[in-house]
Amino acid sequence: MRLVLCAVGQKMPAWADEAYEDFAKRFPPEMRLALKAVKAEPRTTGKSTEQLMAAEAQRLEAACPKGARRVILDERGDRVTSKQLAQRLETWRGDGRDVAIFIGGPDGLDPALKATADEMLRLSDLTLPHAFVRVLLAEGLYRAWSVMEGHPYHRE
Repeated sequence: MRLVLCAVGQKMPAWADEAYEDFAKRFPPEMRLALKAVKAEPRTTGKSTEQLMAAEAQRLEAACPKGARRVILDERGDRVTSKQLAQRLETWRGDGRDVAIFIGGPDGLDPALKATADEMLRLSDLTLPHAFVRVLLAEGLYRAWSVMEGHPYHRE
């Protein structure tokens, strides 16, 4: 199973890329974490917010593995603890499909794309910069995997 972060925005600060890669390389071969970053639609073209999100949604769709479970990050998604995320990860692994986790652009995700979700998760009650989201999500998924495997990374 692959965990694929389908995210709007290609240029992140070097520290964010390094932190993301640090967590991504920790995953075992049977559960790889991959990032598919797509170009954000320019905000200077005079397009409406809906048009911007629709264009980004097309790029995200193209980056998403065929047949993948679709998990949308959204402020109205389910709040989960690390242990609860580990339980979901176990369920996802049992499903046998790749998992695509969608991270929207500055205006969020297109409603039509959200409608295709198998589930929606909330990363935080805070509004976070996109660079943080990738790092926090990678760490959260790694922590969930470590809980699932009984690895000592997670302590209570």
